[in-house]
Amino acid sequence: MPLTILLVGYPLAPVGPDAVGGVEQVVSMLDEALTRGGHRSLVVAPQGSSCAGTLLATPAAPPGAVLDEAATATAHHHHRRAIARALERYPIDLVHLHGVDFDRYLPGPGVPALVTLHLPPSFYAPEVFRLGRPETFLHCVSATQRRACPPGAKLLPEIPNGVRLEHYRPRRDKRGFALALGRICPEKGYHVAVEAAARAGVPLLVAGQAFGYEAHTRYLDEVLLPLLHAGGGPPRRFLGPIGLARKRRLLAAARCLLVPSLVQETSSLVAMEALASGTPVIALRGAGALPEIVEHGRTGYLVGGAEEMAEAMATVDRIDPAECRRAAEERFSAERTAAAYIEVYLRILREA
Repeated sequence: MPLTILLVGYPLAPVGPDAVGGVEQVVSMLDEALTRGGHRSLVVAPQGSSCAGTLLATPAAPPGAVLDEAATATAHHHHRRAIARALERYPIDLVHLHGVDFDRYLPGPGVPALVTLHLPPSFYAPEVFRLGRPETFLHCVSATQRRACPPGAKLLPEIPNGVRLEHYRPRRDKRGFALALGRICPEKGYHVAVEAAARAGVPLLVAGQAFGYEAHTRYLDEVLLPLLHAGGGPPRRFLGPIGLARKRRLLAAARCLLVPSLVQETSSLVAMEALASGTPVIALRGAGALPEIVEHGRTGYLVGGAEEMAEAMATVDRIDPAECRRAAEERFSAERTAAAYIEVYLRILREA
């Protein structure tokens, strides 16, 4: 049966295929899949978002704005209003929330709500794991993330992320550079990638965006850029934010993708995108769910730090690009992920 789903993104980041954040890319993928499948997709997200369904836009933060507590509180207010208006206007079957702060704009009882926990459980307010709202369901995106949730938390089975495989294609000739890509913030550990590439004598490109949080912009200005601009060693460049087209080209051309994250990642869309591009991934083995994505010795390497990452870059040419693409097709299809979500929607509605 055709469904009407209200997808609610994070209030401070636009949704779309060009989005930097994984959360926003997942919302975009679901919006596209719902629309293509004959369902109605309504998306609450900031202005500037790009949707296949109906965008219910909330005001976006001005360019260069500092994303402090006041800005966040304002964004929450606009999200609450947009959700309330949507529930009044449309025959919504289910609300699907994705933001780390979803509890600040979770609507009152009535329509069933599904919450995808995209980030480490410690990033969420403790009370979200014991919500009293009826017909409110939480789930994780990896087994690693689920195991880190508080004991007794009621969770639906996890739904692993997927990527649009048709967007990514391997290329026959690789170039010599390593690539690091994503949100620019301290926990992503790009300084480790710089150290590893310097040790290995491998050129490094870093691409991504630092959002207006003080800690993020300070990390970019005071840590990452000085390291990249330091003299000596192989070439190093910061590319800034890049769109989908350029990301596809870089992922396909790179010798390898470096994922030096220092946080317990719950998933990694960029690692999946790299594998779909035929590019092996070198990741820190302690980075949460990365061992669920990278098969050591088949599609990349799991390492213990900058020194081991450098050693892996010296041997990464042994990884077969065709095997990386094959693994992505076997395990990381967006179609499979979207179908799993739609099945959960239907199951919740049947039980409700």
